[in-house]
Amino acid sequence: MTWRSAAALAAGCFALFWITRSVGLAAVAQNIARAGWILPAMTAVHLGQLLLSALAWRLSLGGAGLTWRRIFLARWVREGVNALLPVAQIGGQVAGAAVLVRAGVPPQLAVAGTILDLTLEAVAQLAYTLAGMGALLLLRSDHTWLGWVGGGVALTALGVAGFVLAQRLGLLRLVEKFLERMARQWPALAGWSLEGLHATLMARQADGACVLRALALHTTSWALGSAEVWVALWALGHRVSPAASFVIESLAMAARSAGFAVPGAVGVQEGGFVLVCGLFGVAPEAAISLSLLKRLREVFVGFPALLVQRA
Repeated sequence: MTWRSAAALAAGCFALFWITRSVGLAAVAQNIARAGWILPAMTAVHLGQLLLSALAWRLSLGGAGLTWRRIFLARWVREGVNALLPVAQIGGQVAGAAVLVRAGVPPQLAVAGTILDLTLEAVAQLAYTLAGMGALLLLRSDHTWLGWVGGGVALTALGVAGFVLAQRLGLLRLVEKFLERMARQWPALAGWSLEGLHATLMARQADGACVLRALALHTTSWALGSAEVWVALWALGHRVSPAASFVIESLAMAARSAGFAVPGAVGVQEGGFVLVCGLFGVAPEAAISLSLLKRLREVFVGFPALLVQRA
């Protein structure tokens, strides 16, 4: 972990402690103890999301001869590393690509397909966030939230556009240098040949049918997350509508993505849930409990993936 990541993580942990303490540590602990039984259902929903995301990734790779089990394993490892290790949402992509290479996918295709998948996932999340924002406009007559939500969405859109533009302006050369550095920490990357990486990515982007299908799968995967929010809030004693769950998940996950520089978006995710849940009358302690239940689910899903990745 770099000193920057360590500092960001420390700041995030302090923010999480401060937020939780301000709403009541005892109340949050009681909520989690009372609603913990819902974790298997939350895990089942998330595994469905992982499968959809894995199938979208396979489309970005052009199939590459991968079975759904193999691509699901790679996506599972990618998820576990990003969720549980202090890698600022980068190491998971490298670990997942390494799984693909071990399965026989050429390194340049594994990296190009992963970059395309990340791009499509970001575009799908932006669409999901905009849909959540639109739903919120219909659900609430008070639009005082529009400034901070709209500003965040605008920044996200600029970030996605910048990511796409960077791919055209030499990002892949930086990726090659980055992987050279990562090879010192990840022995599985040693000896990778990335010759033709740019051409491979351009070829994958030009496959319009696969791109559209992958985009649809990613969008569905994001939307499915609202079911996890609904069941978790139900277990916490809050009956919110499916539409409200859709808004809460879409905007809170946008906040989490914005906090990518903080490992696990610790503190950022919790603040997002408090702000968005408050728009629907969900108490701050319940919002924090919801976020922590999702983090417990991350451990249940991600820890076995770390064991698989190290095997």
